[in-house]
Amino acid sequence: MIEMLKDFPDDVAAFAFHGHVTKTDYDTVLIPGFEDKLSRHKRVGIYVEIAPDFANFGPGAVWADSKFGIGHYFDWDRCAIVSDVEWVKQMAKFSELFGFLWPGKYRTYSRAKADEARQWIVAPYAKCDAG
Repeated sequence: MIEMLKDFPDDVAAFAFHGHVTKTDYDTVLIPGFEDKLSRHKRVGIYVEIAPDFANFGPGAVWADSKFGIGHYFDWDRCAIVSDVEWVKQMAKFSELFGFLWPGKYRTYSRAKADEARQWIVAPYAKCDAG
């Protein structure tokens, strides 16, 4: 299941992944939520929490995520990933190392540092709202 998180600036799409994540979750929550924000902003930040109850991605979710990433290649500039799941942290580190392949910046945070992740993801957007 993907849950859209509240209490973020309008130009940050924030989600929590729980249990088993499916293609339907992408189609009904993540993609419409991101595209709604993108309809009002040139670029959108992405904040993702991998909840402690997260189990896995279904094969359709993996494909939906890939299609989403390619389709919105230049529509985001920051992605904060909050997780204590080891393989998620390793994948995010891979993204940080090979960041030249992606247009945005990735940062990974432990669940204990979720507040720090929120501050990092909203920082550039808060400046835009203030100015």
